[in-house]
Amino acid sequence: MNGTEPILSVAFFRTGSGNEPVREWLRSLPREERRLIGEDLKTVQFGWPLGMPLVRKLDKGLWEVRSRLPDRIARVIFTSGEGRMVLLHGFIKKSQRTPQEDLELAKTRLRMLL
Repeated sequence: MNGTEPILSVAFFRTGSGNEPVREWLRSLPREERRLIGEDLKTVQFGWPLGMPLVRKLDKGLWEVRSRLPDRIARVIFTSGEGRMVLLHGFIKKSQRTPQEDLELAKTRLRMLL
């Protein structure tokens, strides 16, 4: 990350009505949490491909960035291809496993993207 070009550009998934759910979710978080998640996304952007503990493959074409916040855990689910990562869904994790509804929402957005 010393002045080199990023491996992936970052884009936000956009709904048909023009909303960007992950950007809106990030804006709803406290500044310090946004900063920590942003640093993790930047690490992925410059270091792709990465594995655990920061990135975990969830399904075909889906990965999650695993961010540790001061008193909770955040996840950003993304897809990558053609030199970019598209942020599909972000949430605060409340249980050990990734909730099925969060995974399904990311899969739906991935299908909409393709």
